[in-house]
Amino acid sequence: MRSIMSLKTFSCRVLYKLLNPCIVASIKRDAAAAVLGRSSARGYYNTGKPRYPGPVEAARVRVVDLRSDTVTKPGPAMRQAMAEAEVGDDVMGEDPTVNELQKIAADMFGMEAALFVPTGTMSNLIAVMVHCRERGDEMIVGDLSHLHIYEQGGSAQLAGVHATTVTTLPNGTFDLEQLESKIRHGYPDPHYPRSRLICVENTHNIQGGRVLPLSFLQEVRALADRYGLSVHMDGARVMNAAVFQGVPPSTILQHTDTVSVCLSKGLGAPVGTMLAGPQDFIARAVRCRKALGGGMRQAGILAAAGKLSLLDMVKRLEEDHHNAKTFAQALLDCDAPLFAVDMVAVETNILRFRLEEPGLSPSEFCAHMGQVCEGEEAALGQGIQVLMYPHFGNSLRAVWHLGISPEDTQLAIQKMQFVASQYLKEKLRAQ
Repeated sequence: MRSIMSLKTFSCRVLYKLLNPCIVASIKRDAAAAVLGRSSARGYYNTGKPRYPGPVEAARVRVVDLRSDTVTKPGPAMRQAMAEAEVGDDVMGEDPTVNELQKIAADMFGMEAALFVPTGTMSNLIAVMVHCRERGDEMIVGDLSHLHIYEQGGSAQLAGVHATTVTTLPNGTFDLEQLESKIRHGYPDPHYPRSRLICVENTHNIQGGRVLPLSFLQEVRALADRYGLSVHMDGARVMNAAVFQGVPPSTILQHTDTVSVCLSKGLGAPVGTMLAGPQDFIARAVRCRKALGGGMRQAGILAAAGKLSLLDMVKRLEEDHHNAKTFAQALLDCDAPLFAVDMVAVETNILRFRLEEPGLSPSEFCAHMGQVCEGEEAALGQGIQVLMYPHFGNSLRAVWHLGISPEDTQLAIQKMQFVASQYLKEKLRAQ
């Protein structure tokens, strides 16, 4: 009983000593939501709005935004290219900048053709619709894939395509025997859907930016060919994979029929995804894009940014990978043994790490990191807000991108060390 009371006392001290009233209120709201059956436990990360410094605070507070590589903003050169872009009606095929971007992408990916699409979610959905042409067709996807988890079940909701899942392994791959066992046989047996498509994800988002081995992709391709299936890659961050493996993207994509590549993540464009594949596939994709409302008009203004992304922004992804690894190593080197990181798994710009301290939850740690704590400015010389999300299980997710410099990474490390030391000091006081 005494130990239970001690734990309760400790928890209260930690919450009210380290967290300001805004965060305490947020935690109370989360608890109320759980009581009402709206717990975020099913979510893979909490997408609540972070608190940014107000005008008075801005001068002495630095914000390091590690929530996602989708928060990037176009720089001066990209904005100038957008302002000066030559445009036309893309639905009529008359936008020269869009046409040039599509040619650049197709050549870079080793595909016959490419299509500029507003979003990655739409691009994946179009791919499913073209590959699975009849309602009731089936695709095989990883159970932790972005297409399966984060895209609202659009393949079923809008395309009438059934999904069957295989277990996603820690490195983003599947067990090939399990994959083979999911393939349906005996069409047109009226009891079952017809297997049409295998979807892979590279890099793998939920598994922490893992890069799919080329040997795995080759084996998936051979399996698909054996049973007459197509292979689509959700390659939102495939350029990160190419940089990590030191190969051109076409080397990776030779094992897939089609690919969806985001321009608006680490490559820094404000909008857009490239869908690439065979010429007849893209011809059908144009029709699906129109049906989904993705046919834009003078889209060259956006395509100009996409051109710079593919031509000028790929090599710099190495910096994001290096910064993520630097922060990961600092977690391991922290005097406070609060963190667990698998350094082998830190391959690209997404870092997943775990908290080893049962008294500190991922949401509480993110709250500490996202607020200017008492005594922080005196200790660090300024306030630092590091924005990141709790992830599934007991893990957290941080993502590096072109808006995060090596200096920002060092600031994030300082803030992490400060939060850890403050937590341990309070823990010792409570014992």
